Amino acid sequence: MSEETANATILLVEDHDDLAATVGAFLEDSGFAMDYAADGSIALNLLEDNHYDIIVLDLMLPKVDGMKVCKKLRDRGDSTPILMLTARDQLDDKIEGFESGADDYLVKPFDMEELSARVNALIRRARGEVSDGAIKIGDLVFDPRTMRVERDGKRLNLSPTSIRILRILMRESPRLVSREQLENELWGDMLPDSDTLRSHMYNLRKSIDRPFETKLLHTVQGMGFKLAHPDDA
Repeated sequence: MSEETANATILLVEDHDDLAATVGAFLEDSGFAMDYAADGSIALNLLEDNHYDIIVLDLMLPKVDGMKVCKKLRDRGDSTPILMLTARDQLDDKIEGFESGADDYLVKPFDMEELSARVNALIRRARGEVSDGAIKIGDLVFDPRTMRVERDGKRLNLSPTSIRILRILMRESPRLVSREQLENELWGDMLPDSDTLRSHMYNLRKSIDRPFETKLLHTVQGMGFKLAHPDDA
């Protein structure tokens, strides 16, 4: 565990006892404090009363599945980073996971070292948010101090990764941000598969543009993305 992730606490939500024991033991040996839930209902109850630095969340859970847990947390304003574990490897499944509010996606079976690296990366990014003044583009407003995003006076519920993408694009606006720059700022050397950024951009566009008449998020084919009012694009 690095200095940036020292004293971090993890909620592991996994209904397979053997896998939960293996993952939990590895992460505890890596220096993390662990808490456990065997189903989505227990997880939601724990999250009502406890703060965690990250949630490692299985997709297929009894009572309340991982997608619903994720969505319920985001709907109530909980921005804790979520790493989703799943046996599914289809793009539609990943889009659904990111759309529900997950920040990263690890397909079973996975290597424990990769799990640890992704957990560390998510915690570092969450702890590295800087409090600046509010940023405004058109009627889209982002306040890094509260992580609140609004458009046309309506609050938008975005996952932490979507918020980080939005922050980068707003910071650079109206300049173009390449796919490579986005991936590097989001994941560094721990690049996910090629569908991950695409899935996050799809969900970001759905949240900030689709309900509104004026489109702010623009894709420049083969080059990257930019966030700008049409008059400035």
